[in-house]
Amino acid sequence: MNAKSELDRIFPRDRTELSDQRPRLGVVVGGSLSKGLAVKLDAGDLPGGLIEQLAVGRYVVVQGLTSRRFFCIVTDIALENTNPALEASPPVESDIFRAEIYRSSLAYGRASVAPMLVLERDAEQPRPVKTIPAHFSVVAQASEQDVASVFGAEDEHHFHIGSPLEMEGVQVNINLDRFIERSSGVFGKSGTGKSFITRTLLAGIVNSAKASCLIFDMHNDYGWAVRDERGREYKGLQQLFNADRVNVITLDPETSQARGDRHDGALRIPYDAVEPEDVAMLAGVLALSEVQVNALYFLRRRLGRQWFQKLLSDEEVNREELDEYVEKGELIKGTLGAIQRKFELFRRMGFLQPTVSEDLIETLFQKLNSGVSIVLQFGTYGDSLPAYMFVANYLTRRIHRRYVAAKNKAFGRKGDDPRPLMIVIEEAHKFLDPEIAQHTIFGAIARELRKYNVTLLIVDQRPSGIDDEVMSQIGTRVTCLLDNEADIRAVFSGVSGAGALREVLARLDTQQQALIMGHAVPMPVVIRARDYGEELYAALGMPEGADASEKVQQAKEGLFGN
Repeated sequence: MNAKSELDRIFPRDRTELSDQRPRLGVVVGGSLSKGLAVKLDAGDLPGGLIEQLAVGRYVVVQGLTSRRFFCIVTDIALENTNPALEASPPVESDIFRAEIYRSSLAYGRASVAPMLVLERDAEQPRPVKTIPAHFSVVAQASEQDVASVFGAEDEHHFHIGSPLEMEGVQVNINLDRFIERSSGVFGKSGTGKSFITRTLLAGIVNSAKASCLIFDMHNDYGWAVRDERGREYKGLQQLFNADRVNVITLDPETSQARGDRHDGALRIPYDAVEPEDVAMLAGVLALSEVQVNALYFLRRRLGRQWFQKLLSDEEVNREELDEYVEKGELIKGTLGAIQRKFELFRRMGFLQPTVSEDLIETLFQKLNSGVSIVLQFGTYGDSLPAYMFVANYLTRRIHRRYVAAKNKAFGRKGDDPRPLMIVIEEAHKFLDPEIAQHTIFGAIARELRKYNVTLLIVDQRPSGIDDEVMSQIGTRVTCLLDNEADIRAVFSGVSGAGALREVLARLDTQQQALIMGHAVPMPVVIRARDYGEELYAALGMPEGADASEKVQQAKEGLFGN
């Protein structure tokens, strides 16, 4: 028996080499499961070998001694040599012959790759990595078939979000069922394309009808058309879907009208519906002290539902009623005066009205529960952080309360489960700061893990400002380029193998690239985000060049308090 036959007997395996099917890169020469594999790169046919053909974030496949293949991601690239004297006396620039001799024998490239999944011939799905390949296992570039076997095909459960780097014809699909199952986040510094990626994700969710979305559109990015810095126009969600699936509600009808944006109604909040909890959320923004916040609860208890209106009122009778509490020693005059001064801000919020005829919360709940997503545009109020925080907190608390009631009825078999809801908030760190996250409705939703069929999609450029406990509950993280060390630490908190991925994140392009990791993808993946344009519109059922006005109907006057 020859040596090859003996090897086959001892190590039975599929002897088809990776290099027969995929471009070979090198062999495994060391490493560990926790720190990743060290790969010695082949010299290759080009000057410098394969070193300049690789980049962090690329996929490679390592063939084990059996039919097992390890799907890995490149996390670092380095130059090595077998003779330290080369560093002290490298060949001169003109000595091309000697340089090539050194590169082919004494100098070489080394790549660090992190094993992510195991692909086995008889297994239907990739499996988590629990071991590593042996020394001298062959490493090759991942093929389109390899990537497709990991991320699957686009179907009613999977949505095409982008392509791996240098593999434009290959789709990376996220699992929408798992994406809405837990709260998710889109992070990245300003100008990296967070809004476009978020809009693409939301289009996929709305199109799948797996959940309704309540979108607090602070900068008017999601409902109607938006232009990028080059002046190119992109369609909003209501232009992609008809009014039966997406409604646009505005706090500022005048601005919507001036922009030419259609809307389905204007949001109005009555004074008597405001509760102290709605204002307490703004304590940091309004500089309300703990004494002043406690005074709000006192006034609500004594004045009843009219407490908010009376604090804003200039009528003599209301001022006299408030002064009585000061005279009785139940309220400090300075505290009352400070509250009234700080409440001047609410006078400028035109969506706050003395009376509103319709039950806004019930209307919103019925629409969301019937599959209609709501985009709440803020118009000029988007420039006012207090207005944005007030409205987001006000509506979310009540919608969540309504979902809890519906879910409890479903538990008691007295009603149906409410449709899953994803609440989208920008500037999320303002709501989820460590000092207040434990007490806000947004922190509660993140910790509930869809207990009441409600999750969050948080969009933020400062993830370091979000409470650690909340970040630990973020199931899927879509991260564009970040350059602040604290923000980078935050997005990787609680992520296995985070050390290997930090360099990948640091090397992203400034636009249209993102690292996706977590619940909705089988492994971390660096993507070039799908173009938000005509191809996507057509995939969602909107013919190229179609006039959005043919698909959108104006809601009847009065639907949302017009």
